[in-house]
Amino acid sequence: MISMEFLITSFIVVVLPGTGVIYTISTGLFRGTRAGVFAATGCTAGIIPSMLSCILGLAVIFHTSALAFQVLKFAGSAYLLYLAWSMWRQTGTLELTAEENRKSMFKIAFKGFLINILNPKLTIFFLAFLPQFIPVQAPMPVLNMLVLGSVFMGMTWVVFIVYALLADKARIWIANSPGKVKYVQRTFAAMFAMLGARLAFSGR
Repeated sequence: MISMEFLITSFIVVVLPGTGVIYTISTGLFRGTRAGVFAATGCTAGIIPSMLSCILGLAVIFHTSALAFQVLKFAGSAYLLYLAWSMWRQTGTLELTAEENRKSMFKIAFKGFLINILNPKLTIFFLAFLPQFIPVQAPMPVLNMLVLGSVFMGMTWVVFIVYALLADKARIWIANSPGKVKYVQRTFAAMFAMLGARLAFSGR
């Protein structure tokens, strides 16, 4: 049974700006709706390993092993800083050919996938979040967590798609102004850098 409390809590968690939201919005803004959809899909797919590791009990490894947690945390931080540097160095244009767009879709989705894969706190989040909504006497708790996790993923995908669509609409505002494009690119670059630094220096 999926409670209203679970749906409301999940929606709040998904809507709040995080790394995946920022990546999806920036992609939709600079690459358009199709790219934004691929970014949203990649970020959502990146939830699967964390969700499964939680359900299968592997999250306990990260929860109890400081070394495993720290290694993955710093890898995720380095990747976010790499994204920040890449965006900072972009030329300030929104133009892409159809061929370039097709070739880059998988890369966009894979970047979104890596963003969540390299975030160890996502695994810990599921470890702490899902069990709260499983009845103590549930006959099949694993199945219940799979259902709740799938609902959470579906909600994530839908919300991220909305973010991508809204970002695409905002392209009109900056499309004809290289100065605005550069400003927005560097703003997102700074956001990724701050997220990377926060992940690197945050506690467990």
